[in-house]
Amino acid sequence: MASVQLLESFSSVAATSKQGHDYDLVIVGGGIIGLTLASALKDSGLSVLLVEAKAESAAVLKGQAYAVHMLSALIYQGIGVWDKILPQIEIYRRVRLSDADYRGIVEFTTADTGTEDLGYVAEHQALLYPLQEFVRNCPNITYLCPAKVISTEYQKETVTVKIQIAEQPVRTFKSKLLVAADGSRSRIREAAGIKTRGWKYWQSCIVAFVKPEKFHDHTAYEKFWPSGPFAILPLPGNRCRIVWTAPHKEAEALCALDDEQFLKELSRRFGDRMGKLELLGDRFIFQVQLMQSDRYALHRLALVGDAAHNCHPVGGQGLNLGIRDVAALAQVIRQANQAGEDIGCLQVLKRYERWRQRENLIVLGLTDFLDRVFSNNFLPVVLLRRFGLWVVQRVPLLKVYILKLMIGLTGRIPELARR
Repeated sequence: MASVQLLESFSSVAATSKQGHDYDLVIVGGGIIGLTLASALKDSGLSVLLVEAKAESAAVLKGQAYAVHMLSALIYQGIGVWDKILPQIEIYRRVRLSDADYRGIVEFTTADTGTEDLGYVAEHQALLYPLQEFVRNCPNITYLCPAKVISTEYQKETVTVKIQIAEQPVRTFKSKLLVAADGSRSRIREAAGIKTRGWKYWQSCIVAFVKPEKFHDHTAYEKFWPSGPFAILPLPGNRCRIVWTAPHKEAEALCALDDEQFLKELSRRFGDRMGKLELLGDRFIFQVQLMQSDRYALHRLALVGDAAHNCHPVGGQGLNLGIRDVAALAQVIRQANQAGEDIGCLQVLKRYERWRQRENLIVLGLTDFLDRVFSNNFLPVVLLRRFGLWVVQRVPLLKVYILKLMIGLTGRIPELARR
């Protein structure tokens, strides 16, 4: 969306804001998380400025893909955009969990949740483009892209944001609240002095698309190897997304192989369940890390998504945690606005922080635990984890609880997901 076209809407949108503010809130980061937050505020009575620096995201160029959990789907249904997303993504109705070549498998199905689907897999653009189209049709939202935040200044009543829109002179906007949705290297978080805790893992993650000879049968796989988790996610067109975790040097060596050798190594981990594999497009590699921000909120500032936290890719939790952040923050500021409260004051934003920081920490801890327990060959741990898989498969209540925890159906459910 050209920034020149958007400039024409400034006066009409900003005029709806209360005296002393150009917008009620400014969202920095127009990726999936920022767009989802803006969309969640479509009929809130709040004026929103959404700022994105890049005309085309690296995630689109790399063909990034995500598991979309049941709670995330319910949130998008509540927003009103799910019917535009669903035709472009793939459903999975079965998840098979296994430990390397061990024959004991934990299988989760729709019978465990009483739902038609267990979850979905979406390429980045399958979420991004419908959300972009959705905000275009929201009169209370102005979307600037490309536009760059130059500086921020927090005052008692407002936050002042200086923005350069394309090649035009820097403009200044005043808002009640600034939301950082600008990723794990968030400049907004760093400028605010919010510290983070965590570590980089000894592993890197290889992602690639493949086309199997046989139908994927709407099944997602998570195979735990001593080198790290290995996931197979179904996609439309009988394609699959591979998420392959391995120690750094091993991952780099695998990426350096030619296509034939890479497919040979891939097939060893993939197995022959779906027949011969065809590699589609390039492979990409990124380092895995765990990160939790000390605070999710300051006076007139809130962090969401990767700006607030990162986790290991096992279980496909990352994007889903961000979507839950957005639903929680949207609910908190909607309710505060309806009650006549200042949506940018710390007292209001602390409600969001208390809600999401603890829930995210539980999931970050769980993903870290799974990676460490399964990514080793220490015999007592191997025997213990395989006994654990045996127990989970045979204790229905435990199995259902673990599944619901992984797909977001435990803890506090946002109002958006209950509409």
